[in-house]
Amino acid sequence: MRTTKLLRPAALAAVLALSVSPAALAADPAQALAEIGKSVMSLGPNGEKPEAASVVELSADELAKIKAMNAKAAIVMHYAGNDWSQAQIEGLKAEFEKMGISVVAVTDAGFKPDKQVADIETVLAQKPNVIVSIPTDPTATAAAYKAAAAAGAKLVFMDNVPAGFKAGADYVASVSADNYGNGVATAHLLAQALGGKGDVGLVFHAADFFVTKQRYDAVKKTLAENYPDIRIVAEQGIGGPDFAGDAEKVAGAMLVSNPTIKGIWAVWDVPAEGVINAALNNGRDDLVVVNCDLGENVAINMASGGPVKGLSAQRPYDQGVTEAKLAGYGLLDKKAPAYVALPALPVTKANLAEAWEQVYHKPVTDKIKQSME
Repeated sequence: MRTTKLLRPAALAAVLALSVSPAALAADPAQALAEIGKSVMSLGPNGEKPEAASVVELSADELAKIKAMNAKAAIVMHYAGNDWSQAQIEGLKAEFEKMGISVVAVTDAGFKPDKQVADIETVLAQKPNVIVSIPTDPTATAAAYKAAAAAGAKLVFMDNVPAGFKAGADYVASVSADNYGNGVATAHLLAQALGGKGDVGLVFHAADFFVTKQRYDAVKKTLAENYPDIRIVAEQGIGGPDFAGDAEKVAGAMLVSNPTIKGIWAVWDVPAEGVINAALNNGRDDLVVVNCDLGENVAINMASGGPVKGLSAQRPYDQGVTEAKLAGYGLLDKKAPAYVALPALPVTKANLAEAWEQVYHKPVTDKIKQSME
């Protein structure tokens, strides 16, 4: 006969301790954020394990060989109208100058694949030895990059890689921030700002873009696994090119349809600017905004006590420097790591000035400084 044993009071208390409310099972965001940056969480576009930027180096002899080539480089951007892009370009130009490589073109496709294809065709007329680029669309631009490689240009990619391309065969290497890690960091920052509970909305990038998808996947997974009292009640993608305007519209709709929303996550800083506007337009000065990427406008908002309570920054200047060095690998036919990633950097008002210098290699701008004061 089957019997049931009664638990002693001490044992019963132990069982009850394991059956407490979901909030008790939540992660400690401060502790989680302290671990961010110690390792890279992202894999490369083709599943490659990340290598640290510190492994990418050129010896004095190698630099001398590169300088003797009098090589030319073109920088073909997906979009150049934000702080991240400009920092990448600055890092590339500074390192190329040290390497004796002249930059013959810098283009801006405005997030339009057909414009980027035309840009590649235009810069090829200048016969660059190196092209550093970030594809707007991995499929629509692939043939143009194939043509560039066939013309003799060594290709180094930022973040995104054309469809069907393999490192070491079709291109030298790709360099990225830890975008999955950035998504994880923003989830913890959102939880920290909300006290671990509340309804939230997500504004993601509705495009076939490897790195922004990583951020979106990471923030959703991290919230679901670590913060049971935070509910995602609305999600909406934006396609651009007016990312701030699109984000303002979708965030405004979220706030009207879901008045319980306490926080909104934005995929990068420009959409976050739109979310800030939506909050102001809807009288939601209590809304928490968290995003990836450290741009001047969101930094000003954070410094002045606005809705932006946290963000996770990339290191675009250092990324540009690393890309330039890998272009040197290509010129020397030196074996390169397939995928190099730089760690995420969580930012709050408390470490804003220090983080800005790490990201941009210069002090905070006057506008940010004034907002801090």
